[in-house]
Amino acid sequence: MITAHEINLLAAYMVDTHGEEALLHADRAVQELEEIGEIMRADAWRMLRVVVLDIVEGRGSREGHTLH
Repeated sequence: MITAHEINLLAAYMVDTHGEEALLHADRAVQELEEIGEIMRADAWRMLRVVVLDIVEGRGSREGHTLH
């Protein structure tokens, strides 16, 4: 099982590597997984996308802290 901390690390890596395009990669993964019936995996990518968005928009830190 992946932890919340590991999801945050992955999201931060995606943002560091792809910038805002990380959101597009997550969207594409969700769409492709849904098309092949992998709903649970698509949901995991949706969750990852939320964390990526928080980092991109400055609501979350790369360490997993919520910023106010």
